[in-house]
Amino acid sequence: MPGIVTLTTDFGDRDGYVGAMKGVILSRAPGVTLVDITHAVPPYDVAAAANALADAAPYFPPGTVHVAVVDPGVGGARAAVVVAARGHLFVGPDNGIFALAAPHPDAIHAIAEPDFRRAPVAATFHGRDVFAPTAAQLALGAPPSAAGPAVALRGRLELAAGDRVVHVDRFGNLVTDIAGVPAAATVRIAGRAIPGVSLTYESVAPGELVAYVGSRGTIEIAVREGSAAELLGAGRGTAVEIDAEVDTA
Repeated sequence: MPGIVTLTTDFGDRDGYVGAMKGVILSRAPGVTLVDITHAVPPYDVAAAANALADAAPYFPPGTVHVAVVDPGVGGARAAVVVAARGHLFVGPDNGIFALAAPHPDAIHAIAEPDFRRAPVAATFHGRDVFAPTAAQLALGAPPSAAGPAVALRGRLELAAGDRVVHVDRFGNLVTDIAGVPAAATVRIAGRAIPGVSLTYESVAPGELVAYVGSRGTIEIAVREGSAAELLGAGRGTAVEIDAEVDTA
């Protein structure tokens, strides 16, 4: 019985691109369960797609196939790959898109075999002609090694490292890479100081800034019923400082 295939793209819902991918998958693997993680990734934003996968993929059953297509280099030198990690399979371009959801892969294979591709392959639509057929084959039980030779990942995700905002969600919440912050710490960003790490948005009044531990276990900064990104003029890469010293005098 075919398994689960998820789809993450920057294709939106205006055109037929997502539908074409689903048609290929269902034609080759009837009965597969298709799940849309999101098709609203900003165009060409590989880091945003990587964050969406990191948010969602761990909560799917083992054996799930995750197709991610945010692919500015489609048709170019970047490889098309299957990545096995944490009991899941990831299918897409080697451009860093799997860096957060699969940081320590168990295996990586190029997608080279004819059974894992449509013919002919359009240079500008690998989602339909390479990644969708590969997902179908994997959902039917083919091992990743059947897709092609073992390779190393070359793509890198462009993220500012170290105490910074790494993602801005659709609510304008600023997600950081900072964990293990004491509740009494002061969080500083864009010239503003937020005293204390709260548990919920309701810890502050509407329109006020709040710092809290988000669902990833890292510090996030929000405006209750508003956008921290807009209020602070902050985005991916904005520095965040933590003052963990507590005055006990």
